[in-house]
Amino acid sequence: MTFRSRTGLFGGAFDPPHWAHLLVAQEALRQCGLRQVILIPNGVPPEKGNAAETKEDRFHMVQMLVRGRRGLSASRIEIDREGPSYTIDTIRAMKDDCPEGLCFILGADRLLGIDTWRESRALVQLVPFIVAPRPGVSLSQFDEASHGKVTMQVLDMAPVDLSSSFVREMAARGEDIEPWVPRGVARYVRNRGLYRLGGEANRE
Repeated sequence: MTFRSRTGLFGGAFDPPHWAHLLVAQEALRQCGLRQVILIPNGVPPEKGNAAETKEDRFHMVQMLVRGRRGLSASRIEIDREGPSYTIDTIRAMKDDCPEGLCFILGADRLLGIDTWRESRALVQLVPFIVAPRPGVSLSQFDEASHGKVTMQVLDMAPVDLSSSFVREMAARGEDIEPWVPRGVARYVRNRGLYRLGGEANRE
């Protein structure tokens, strides 16, 4: 199966979006010859329901991350949807608008848990996956029993060793997060008082 000219969907909480998210999106676009990559912040992540409180903030920060980046854009599809955000619903909703075909971009750690996703069997048949390496996750962990039906391409890049939880912890302590996020995102977090101790900062 070829990924060339497909649209890559890159979903996640993006709480907040950081440089590693941008790097993964750009490498998927380049290495797989994608037509475009659409970053899709969750409205109500099923496993992080309280992140719904910052969904508009997260969408605006994703817009800042991709602004001016050729081939990258942000979508409100899950921000505007009521109820929990499930990947399979988004793929079904966007499939007709992308006749060139879709693929889904995610980290290797998330792919390991795909059996727990809603309608996981149907999901792995709907789209192929582009996988970003993560520290401590070996490709040998994708055994035939649980992941044999997944069509995937692993990006040729160093394991992504930056997380949104780390950035939130830095912001909670009042430390400068600009080394890990675009300047506009750092300014937005500071001006909005996001992730301060006693607020959103302690969310996993």
